Amino acid sequence: MKRAIVTPAEVSPSALAELKQWLGITTAHDDAPLADLVRTSLETCEAFVGALPLECKCEEMLPVGIDWQTLSTRPVEAITQVDGLTASGDRFALPVEAYAVDLDAEGSGRILVITPGAATRIAVRFTAGLAAEWDALPPKLRHGVVRLAAHQHRERESAGSAPLPPASVAALWRPFRRMRLS
Repeated sequence: MKRAIVTPAEVSPSALAELKQWLGITTAHDDAPLADLVRTSLETCEAFVGALPLECKCEEMLPVGIDWQTLSTRPVEAITQVDGLTASGDRFALPVEAYAVDLDAEGSGRILVITPGAATRIAVRFTAGLAAEWDALPPKLRHGVVRLAAHQHRERESAGSAPLPPASVAALWRPFRRMRLS
């Protein structure tokens, strides 16, 4: 399974303002690198908690199978499009009656291809994320993202590599963490 972000979440001005306030920065000179740190911190948050923090439009490629397949990204809000891909890579829209979708209460999205036609793989487009915007993100997750971005900003010139996330951030995110047993 390979996920691509089709439409990424925007780093809102309020997210940047929270980080700048935490760092005591009042100028706009460093806004672009600070916004990059917020994006990177959101990615680290996703890796730690097992859920996409801010809503994005995504696409995952899956092989055609006979069983239900679960998307790796969580929480899925809506599956919006399913395309078939031929062995040569040609893409075509699968008719709605050719597949079934299921969204469960825990945020997993599943798909079952009933009649694949010429498809050997499928491309599933969907919307996923815990919150539609920065201000709707749970406060502990939001604060952890700000603290991690601030930590990275302060450590940008240090020679040592500290584990990510730092313990103070992990403590904020731990209640949201989803573990998977293999």
